[in-house]
Amino acid sequence: MASGDTDGAAPGHAAPGDSSAKPTGARPPDFELDTLDGKRVRLSDHLGKDVVLIDFWATFCDPCLAAMPHLDEIYQKYRGRGFVVLGVSIDGPDALGLVRTEVSKLRVTFPILLDTETRVVGLYNPKTSAPYSVLIGRDGRIITKKEGYVTGDADTLEKDIAAAVAR
Repeated sequence: MASGDTDGAAPGHAAPGDSSAKPTGARPPDFELDTLDGKRVRLSDHLGKDVVLIDFWATFCDPCLAAMPHLDEIYQKYRGRGFVVLGVSIDGPDALGLVRTEVSKLRVTFPILLDTETRVVGLYNPKTSAPYSVLIGRDGRIITKKEGYVTGDADTLEKDIAAAVAR
């Protein structure tokens, strides 16, 4: 977390709270983005079969970077049961090298998507704050949304994921 930052949001970004126009229970907007390794991922390819966590993050966001190892642990634990994490970087196009460095340093194994123009994050969180996560059930509907990251959030998220995977 950034020095003096106690609200769980990146410096210069909104504090935790729910600002998305899409309420829980709604169907999420579809999107397609390039990944860090040059592939393309479309959200709709996972809807109806997987539990999906979309995690919007940035390299300049200390809470985002703090959350990523925890998200990767959860991903490793549940991926064999139909759970997918889509880590969506909202860094600009000039930050690709930095994104690669952070992902490598943190040893993240889930797919990293590149939203360099912040088009996709804007569909889910118009304030484009980070971190921001959206959990989607196998039925293709939004289960939870969360802005910010503080100690203990990973435990709550894992409980939500475990329940969704069990359905």
